[in-house]
Amino acid sequence: MLQVEDVSVSYGPVQVLFDVSLRVDAGEIVALLGTNGAGKTTVLRAISGVLPVTSGRIVFEGEDITGRSPRDIVESGLIQLPGGRGVFPGMTVRENLEVGGYVYGRDAARRRDAIEQVLEEFPILRERLDQQAGTMSGGQQQMLSLAKSMVPEPRLLLVDELSLGLAPVIVEDLLDILRRYVTRGVSVVVVEQHVDLALGIAERAYFMERGQVRFDGPAEELRGRDDLLRSVFLSTAAPV
Repeated sequence: MLQVEDVSVSYGPVQVLFDVSLRVDAGEIVALLGTNGAGKTTVLRAISGVLPVTSGRIVFEGEDITGRSPRDIVESGLIQLPGGRGVFPGMTVRENLEVGGYVYGRDAARRRDAIEQVLEEFPILRERLDQQAGTMSGGQQQMLSLAKSMVPEPRLLLVDELSLGLAPVIVEDLLDILRRYVTRGVSVVVVEQHVDLALGIAERAYFMERGQVRFDGPAEELRGRDDLLRSVFLSTAAPV
């Protein structure tokens, strides 16, 4: 479904990705892990067209999307759920979901149908349609972010730090929803700060360090690589 081939990215004169390659097959969850500043979010931004690629190419469902606009990439079925709060806090829940359905243009009926399908998966949001998003809890806002990302009916979803700042019970609810979408054919790339959580839901994993892929293979195999995982735990530990 997705093939990232020898992609390099720079911020001005500073190169931050070095010949990164990865693939995502249809109907699977892939974990993208690594130390802080390893380039994980940069990879997602490059795939989404938010950052220009200096070399290499990105192929989605057989089509080269390198250099395409973020709008074109979204309309092709590749959606990114950004890290942090991905909602418009001054808008209501309903308005946020309608923004997620902008890809349907003037087809209001299709947009309504897509939102209705999403609300079946997120019943708590149905109860809060007229509530301002910014007045909801962090977990509810993250739920809205995920729901909004599902309104365009993605075929591939890039998820950046789904669990950031959330209680474990909320995270588990979100993961259950994500798993249900995967069973319906949505593929997922997940960047996650909790290594055990990511490896628990992913079939395959990539581990990045300093802008390069250091490991790729079955998620279960990465669990045994203490030499890599120790660096993640050390980089996320509080300073003393």
